[in-house]
Amino acid sequence: MVLASLLIVPIAAFAQNAVPDYAWIGAGVRTRPAYDGSAAQRIDLIPTVRYYGKPWFARTTQGILEGGVRTALARDLVIGAQLAYEGGRLASESDFLRSNNVPDIKPGASVGLHVEWDQKLGPVPVTLLARGRHFIDSDRGAQADVRLTTGVYASGTITAAVFIQGTWADSKSNQSFYGIAGSGPLFATGGLLWGVDLSREWIVVGNLEARRLHGDAARSPLAERTSNHYASASLAYRF
Repeated sequence: MVLASLLIVPIAAFAQNAVPDYAWIGAGVRTRPAYDGSAAQRIDLIPTVRYYGKPWFARTTQGILEGGVRTALARDLVIGAQLAYEGGRLASESDFLRSNNVPDIKPGASVGLHVEWDQKLGPVPVTLLARGRHFIDSDRGAQADVRLTTGVYASGTITAAVFIQGTWADSKSNQSFYGIAGSGPLFATGGLLWGVDLSREWIVVGNLEARRLHGDAARSPLAERTSNHYASASLAYRF
């Protein structure tokens, strides 16, 4: 599942450069489903981080907590390799899982590659990310996603952007998490990202996100519902 759930880079900074020069670190709260497809909702404490060095990076701004190395292929195009945190599925968070004796899937990690394009289309900042991930636990298989983020508002200290993302899973991934073998679309998601500058050093960032299961996952007996929502807000120190 997603960790830190899509915390925003302020659009005012995007307007100056597709990838802002500053970094931040902080923490916040998030509401999320116990797992995608669950009817139970939970609240977490989450980290938020954004750092781009040469070649190292770490971020929660693209939907998951990930870090690794990146290098530029062209002025606005980069390629990278990442290690990412991957959430699990815990029976302690869901009455449905407990009552049906569904075993836990512990949180883990994945390794993968990504390609990212940052550009302005006229005055509008756009980021397009394509990413592939293979779980370190080989029984959990692999996933891939494509994510598009577009700035839509910047006035004073308040900024906003919208995003859409499609995620695909291989047969192992669907089998391990939803008990149904078959590769294909896993979920589609979209939402609003926002940021508020409190001062030169402090910012608040957050998101509102809707997610809908597709394909074999949506037909799984573990899917109590096909639609879920996420929301978060975090305070971060900018440096």
